[in-house]
Amino acid sequence: MIEARELTKRYAGRTAVDRISFEVGKGEIVGFLGPNGAGKSTTLRMLTCFLSATEGSATVAGFDIYEQSLEVRRRIGYMPENVPLYPDMRVGEYLRFRARLKGVPARDCRAAVAEAMDTCSLAAVERKPIATLSKGYRQRVGLADALVHKPELLVLDEPTNGLDPGQIRQSRDLIRRLGERHTILISTHILSEVEMTCGRVVIIDRGRVRASDSPQSLIARLRRPGSLLLEAKTDAAPAREKLAALPGVEEVTAGEPREGWTAFSLSTDPARDLREEVHALAVKEGWPVRELSSRAASLEDAFVDLLKEEAGEGSGGEGE
Repeated sequence: MIEARELTKRYAGRTAVDRISFEVGKGEIVGFLGPNGAGKSTTLRMLTCFLSATEGSATVAGFDIYEQSLEVRRRIGYMPENVPLYPDMRVGEYLRFRARLKGVPARDCRAAVAEAMDTCSLAAVERKPIATLSKGYRQRVGLADALVHKPELLVLDEPTNGLDPGQIRQSRDLIRRLGERHTILISTHILSEVEMTCGRVVIIDRGRVRASDSPQSLIARLRRPGSLLLEAKTDAAPAREKLAALPGVEEVTAGEPREGWTAFSLSTDPARDLREEVHALAVKEGWPVRELSSRAASLEDAFVDLLKEEAGEGSGGEGE
């Protein structure tokens, strides 16, 4: 659905996007991730023909973003980070206006708007002025606008920006449903949402692609050792030695004892869950235990680790 090759955007004295290449297959939900200033929004604007590229090439649904920009736009539903709405228009009126601008035939316009409003749960506010809507409803109107011409590809830039936790959950469920009918490229800072929604992620930093893989593969490839927390009533030093001797335990640190209880933090092989082994050791040694828990690696961990690795490599290169 999307093929970007060496896509580049330069401004005076600054390269915002530096020769990035990636693909998005038909039917995929792909998360487009990166820190602030990484070039995410600039890339999305180039792909949606809102911004011209300095160098490189890209196609959407087989159409070139330079030579066939109108065909590209017909196949994209774009929801920018700050949704541009007309506050004085009513919701239904605005969506009918946008549908006609996007080439929906007059005979199909009302049905197309009704379907988009139903998908985004906007029936209750159809006759309300956009200016009176909450942030959550405005985001829904922006999404309905992106959907109204039934595009093959949805490009969503921070679709949950400014929403409360309940609204974020609703948006996540909606994106999952939309993924059954559309290819979706979504940029967001909420990595837990990406982990639950997207089949693949593309991570960019300082204008370059740093990784492209499934969330699970990134976690397995980039995550530092896993961790276990054990709180037991025992002497710290001998217990630490016994814990460190367990296969799969890489490092053990002990906190200050409090009323005889000591908290141990174990760095472990991320591919193994060692809670049973630790519990068995505690039973064998007669340690009373009041906490034994593991912390699962997340996409956020992988994201942070990757950017730290890249920053380290970058600083090393500058020092040479």
